[in-house]
Amino acid sequence: MTDLAAYIRDRRWFGAKSREVTDARVLDSVAAEGLEIQLVEVGYPAGTHDVYQLLFERGEPVEPGEGRIGRELVHQIRSGQSLQAGEGIFEFRSVPGFAALGRELTEFRPVESEQSNSSVIVDDELILKVFRRLEAGVNPDLELLRFLTEHGFPNIAALGGWYAYAGRPLETTLGLVQEFVPGARDGWELALDELAEAPDRFLARLARLGEVTGALHTALGSDMTSPDFCPEEKTAEALGLLTATIDEEIERVFLDLPELDALEPIARRGEEIREQLRLLTHFGTAGRAIRTHGDFHLGQTLLDASDDWVLIDFEGEPARTLAERRRKRSPLRDVAGMLRSFAYAASAVESLRGVEPPSDWEARAREQFLDAYLESVDQTLLPPGREAIGRLLTIFELEKAVYELRYEVDNRPDWVGIPVAGIVRLLEVETPA
Repeated sequence: MTDLAAYIRDRRWFGAKSREVTDARVLDSVAAEGLEIQLVEVGYPAGTHDVYQLLFERGEPVEPGEGRIGRELVHQIRSGQSLQAGEGIFEFRSVPGFAALGRELTEFRPVESEQSNSSVIVDDELILKVFRRLEAGVNPDLELLRFLTEHGFPNIAALGGWYAYAGRPLETTLGLVQEFVPGARDGWELALDELAEAPDRFLARLARLGEVTGALHTALGSDMTSPDFCPEEKTAEALGLLTATIDEEIERVFLDLPELDALEPIARRGEEIREQLRLLTHFGTAGRAIRTHGDFHLGQTLLDASDDWVLIDFEGEPARTLAERRRKRSPLRDVAGMLRSFAYAASAVESLRGVEPPSDWEARAREQFLDAYLESVDQTLLPPGREAIGRLLTIFELEKAVYELRYEVDNRPDWVGIPVAGIVRLLEVETPA
């Protein structure tokens, strides 16, 4: 194993820690103003590989919060220039009128909680995000932020600029800068804190979150001229394909469930769950498919200093391919993700804050969020009628709960009861004969 491969293998952002790394080679690189960017192909057995972005200063690999690397990246983005490399071009672009890029930058501090990428807060005005594992195509985080910024959607951290690579190995997004939201509180942590201290206070905030989510989906479905964003009608065949995919996932998960007491309520009920899924699919239109957030939950929200919601991290589910993350889907899939997040908050507050929430808190949270969402979203994006909306939501919640079940069994067995409870509730949903 080369030194380069060893360095990548030891990084927190390396996404294949369970796999053997056989080699690492530089596909292309560029150097300017003390900054060097390398695109490195990491090889695995059987000939598979990933491509990672590495940053260098004076010949040594560094993180963007170290030395002058972060400063030079922001400087290059501000410059708007293109740099010729051996196999392609590194392009740096800024959004016209983004004021923070015009000021002298002095303080760079890394975001320690970052896992799959590397982010740096700059002077409490900017956040620089460096994408590590690269795939061919536009990263959805850049694509959706650029679209929403251009369309004047206010409840995001506005895009300031980005950098990308175009060449023979691949075309890919390398990173971006956007507005930093000072004084903001993480939505997940806020939910736990207020559930423990003042549960009704957080419930009151959820109506506004529903409004903002409805406005987000309305904005994302508003451009009829862009092939990448124009809404598409979801046919019965498309719904059948969706449910077939979920059906396969249910079958895989239930094939090898371990013997855990917490799993007893759903043990040996895989076929019953699959049958419930089939019953839920017997209705007409599924509404329209649009670009969505793709990984929507409380942890992807901030409450800013004015007590309004800011939506962040439009990259999508990191385990999915970039092509899957860019696929148009029903906006109700985002809604289902947020509803499942309420279930997690209601359960986690006991173990993480030592407080038992009101027994009806989750039901009231769902109602507050969903009612406000349905009043604010463009109705043409949804199936007609509350019953059809509810049934499609149940399908997406079932998909999410089964995904959660697999994750918790593999990573957090103590939390298995949360998706189990969700699956049991979904089994009790009334379906037509």
